[in-house]
Amino acid sequence: MTAEEYRTVYWPKLERAIEHLLTQSPMDHISISYEQIYSSHSELLYNELMWKITSHLERVSSELQASPPEHLIDSFNLALTQYTAALHCIVPVFIYMNKFYIETKLNRDLRDDLMKLLSDHVAEKHVSTLLPLLKKAHSMPFQVKPSSMASVVKGLYALRPDWVPLAPALFSRFIPQIDPPALESQLPHYADQDKKLQMELFHNGFSRGDQSRKRASEES
Repeated sequence: MTAEEYRTVYWPKLERAIEHLLTQSPMDHISISYEQIYSSHSELLYNELMWKITSHLERVSSELQASPPEHLIDSFNLALTQYTAALHCIVPVFIYMNKFYIETKLNRDLRDDLMKLLSDHVAEKHVSTLLPLLKKAHSMPFQVKPSSMASVVKGLYALRPDWVPLAPALFSRFIPQIDPPALESQLPHYADQDKKLQMELFHNGFSRGDQSRKRASEES
């Protein structure tokens, strides 16, 4: 395959397929393969793949920037879910390039590189806004769906574990064993923290005996 054939025939087809994978519903999957172009154009293909996905993530970041604060957690969760689902299809498509170029010549892994793009171009730009919103939502149960809360917190931790000190109590609620082992001398402190959480739940309309989880205002 010549460079001209790669540029005019193969890359445009692959670019369209990548765009589809990045924007499809997480429940949809397509399978494509372009092994024939990896051997002679791996470096060019890798650079263009990075450029394509970076451009996509910059658009995603701009859309999140425009999202109202009350919707940012859900919007970020959707972007995170869609992107990670896309990687389940994109990484296998480039398995030969990953094995014979990225792992061999760059000593890296394609999925790690693509997740770093998400961290650099999306998560890092919004984490300072997301964490206060997550902490606020955590103190007001069911303001945000628990599954969305868990997904976002776990996603941020997977991207950058060094973000834990920015909100240790929040991360420890969703990530097991990130706190040091409890000491007996600290048990009164944990009991006090649990009491404060129960009071927060009570003041937000929840009681210990309210198994239906209805707000008090709805029952009046």
